[in-house]
Amino acid sequence: MEAEALLSPKPEGLYCPPGGFYIDPVRPVSHALVTHGHSDHARSGHGSVLATRQTLDIMRIRYGDGFCRREEEATFGQAFTINGVSVRFHPAGHVLGSAQIAVEKDGLRIVVSGDYKRSLDPTCEAFEPVACDVFITEATFGLPVFHHPDPEAEIGKLLDSLRMFPERSHLVGAYALGKAQRVIALLRKQGYDEPIHIHGALAKLCDYYQSQGIDLGPLLPATVETSDREDFRGTIIVGPPSSFTDRWARRFSDPLTAFASGWMLIRQRARQRGVELPLVISDHCDWPELTETIKEIRPGEVWVTHGREEVLVRWCELEGIAARPLHLVGYEDEGD
Repeated sequence: MEAEALLSPKPEGLYCPPGGFYIDPVRPVSHALVTHGHSDHARSGHGSVLATRQTLDIMRIRYGDGFCRREEEATFGQAFTINGVSVRFHPAGHVLGSAQIAVEKDGLRIVVSGDYKRSLDPTCEAFEPVACDVFITEATFGLPVFHHPDPEAEIGKLLDSLRMFPERSHLVGAYALGKAQRVIALLRKQGYDEPIHIHGALAKLCDYYQSQGIDLGPLLPATVETSDREDFRGTIIVGPPSSFTDRWARRFSDPLTAFASGWMLIRQRARQRGVELPLVISDHCDWPELTETIKEIRPGEVWVTHGREEVLVRWCELEGIAARPLHLVGYEDEGD
């Protein structure tokens, strides 16, 4: 079987003709397989959704009970057969519940990695390399310039700033799913046991993470309407980046703004956002992790999607690996 006959790009997303399903479709379809809960991959309105229990729960938190007509739960390593096509979910290491999806028929295996990272993260299961004929990889940070530092060292910068400026509120911008919980967990790992204040948009997801056995320590609402701004002196407040342009962010005591993102490696982006303390913490692979992953898996062919596609394709070709860009549209960097 040719690889394109098993999976091919369509306007809705990656489509499996023999199986009759899509993977991470960007439009409503009758049968969707979803890698993780970020909104550019997990959309509402599908007939059925096959995903890990945690991804299904996260979709319900974000979209409500009617996010699809039928839910199907996948556990890691469990084999499914859909119209003669074998499907297995494997950990992706991106966010809680995130999965790679292996699709196999007639001896041909294609692994759709979704979004993934290789660095350790206490808030989700680690990436599992899966042998395959075709590996479909993201390339969000698919340029040689992207070498992300140790995330614990980046959190150390935040704690150092807190010690240097104890009179200031430290506002940390972090995406609501995955990044916010990872930042909090990294702070706890380094011994920060004071209450962390969180924006209301993070509350349900943080509660869910804690229900899944991920200890985020004491969390308090960052509500200034019923508090004095002086109460937030010397505290850490975590909120979605979009909240930093709201009046909410200006109500704290002499706020020092930080932003946790792989894009903070580009100082111009930090300046454009008015970020005083850039924290280079990414939930995606950097360049060395992308290339080392491909070397480790040793697929016969690599398909590259959403990101710096052409550069990673060229690297594969120089390594003697057949590669092509997929040019899928509709995927952003929500979980960067």
